[in-house]
Amino acid sequence: MATCVLFDFDGPLADLFAHHPAFRVAGTLRRRAQRLGVPPEAVHRVRDPLLVLRRAAWHGSAAVIRELQVLLADEETKAATSARPTPHAAVLVRSLVASGRQVAVTTNNSARAAAAFLEEEGLARLFGPHIHGRDADPALLKPDPDCLNRAMESTGKTPAECLMIGDSVSDLEAADKAGVPFVGYARAPHKMRALRDAGAVHVVESLDVLVDLVRHHRADFGGCAKPSLA
Repeated sequence: MATCVLFDFDGPLADLFAHHPAFRVAGTLRRRAQRLGVPPEAVHRVRDPLLVLRRAAWHGSAAVIRELQVLLADEETKAATSARPTPHAAVLVRSLVASGRQVAVTTNNSARAAAAFLEEEGLARLFGPHIHGRDADPALLKPDPDCLNRAMESTGKTPAECLMIGDSVSDLEAADKAGVPFVGYARAPHKMRALRDAGAVHVVESLDVLVDLVRHHRADFGGCAKPSLA
């Protein structure tokens, strides 16, 4: 039985870059990286901010990575002020906590950005100190299970007591490495296919399915699922 639910942030809880597009953030990071000496070809046309950070880490010094980390966290926190809440996410979080479960964030984004969004949405107190974002070392981004392991350490839960809700293959791989059961969230068909192709057994198109499970104490996902939220 899952007594702690680990949420990825961008996707399951919010559309972080809804009004502050990720490709623009990536452009800001690319320009700063190049001014700091990262070869232009290493980040040329990269539109994913996290991928810019990863590639810069292959070529830049620790000081360069620290500066890019701060810049990215600033941009993510700015994005959080206009992020779009994921439908049914707040209800799911409140339902989980009301049922006696713990909740935590396990994200490749900055913990500062996630905390800012959750505070704005009135959910921060439900997560408490259990908001685990990007580590200083980009090598520890998911699919490395680092942030999941930190969440389990902070909540005192074992992998068998946890469930992760994520929307990417890297979330699935991190959960697998940590030994944590996984439920995929995918509103777009291509994301659904990617998760299925990567081996995700349980994928939902809307979080209201999970809200229903929590509220009605049902032990499966449409009759086919483990892990259990009962």
